[in-house]
Amino acid sequence: MAGGKYFECLSAHEPYLVFYSCASSRLYLGPHIYLCWHRVVISGIKEIIFVTGKEKRAIEDHFDEAHALEETLRGRGKADLAKTVKSIATLARFAYVRQPEPNGNGMALLSAAHLIGNESVAVLFGDDIVDSKVPTLKRLIDLNKEFGLPVLALDRVGRNQVSNYGIVSSVKIKNRVFKIDGIIEKPAPKFAPSNLAVVGKYILTPDIFRILKDMSAISTWNEKRELGITDALAEFLKTGKIIGYEIEGARYDCGSKLGLLKATIDYGLRHDEVGEAFRNYLKDLKI
Repeated sequence: MAGGKYFECLSAHEPYLVFYSCASSRLYLGPHIYLCWHRVVISGIKEIIFVTGKEKRAIEDHFDEAHALEETLRGRGKADLAKTVKSIATLARFAYVRQPEPNGNGMALLSAAHLIGNESVAVLFGDDIVDSKVPTLKRLIDLNKEFGLPVLALDRVGRNQVSNYGIVSSVKIKNRVFKIDGIIEKPAPKFAPSNLAVVGKYILTPDIFRILKDMSAISTWNEKRELGITDALAEFLKTGKIIGYEIEGARYDCGSKLGLLKATIDYGLRHDEVGEAFRNYLKDLKI
């Protein structure tokens, strides 16, 4: 999961993002977490924090400066590619936090709380990609500015898939925008209040972090061993309001084998260098 912190509209600070991510599988263009990062930057985020687990140093290395690689590429006449490599480390500032154990995405966010302070946060899951003209994160940021409330990205899923997601009950207030009044984590289809699922993009306010902190101190949560963002959102809804945004464009769940394959094919077909040849190859397959 990649998670983030955003506060552009609320203070003079630069906007932030925290990525909590175990995902580094490759699309044709590179690790798919790069696509999330690129969308983040063009949405106005300049500070990014990664919360990672064990054996995830490759994420740090990918976003670090690589002078030797740049020089090698220039020496081989690949100046454009060298420029791309350099841009990875210069378009945003990165920090990294290690989550000691896999005890829930809520605990992952708390592990980065000392870097966030009393600000709102854009949270992104690195294995969830949305291909749209306007980045989903930018839509969420705009709604946070408009309402001053937590904002969740929503996607309509099949009834047979609702048990894989947090599902919301809500009232539509304008095109693609909802006021959320309830959320249930992974309900059975017959108990799901809708087919609007929470997907891996959020704007969380400081209130959510305070709830997570309080919950983490309760012994029953320690016994459960996992604390999720959905737990804090459900608690927040007892007294507060949350906005939902139904995403536009194609969403790829790259945490699944099929989702990663779909994204690889779709992005490969649009690639400037190999897209046409790849399309011809697929046409020639005897399927």
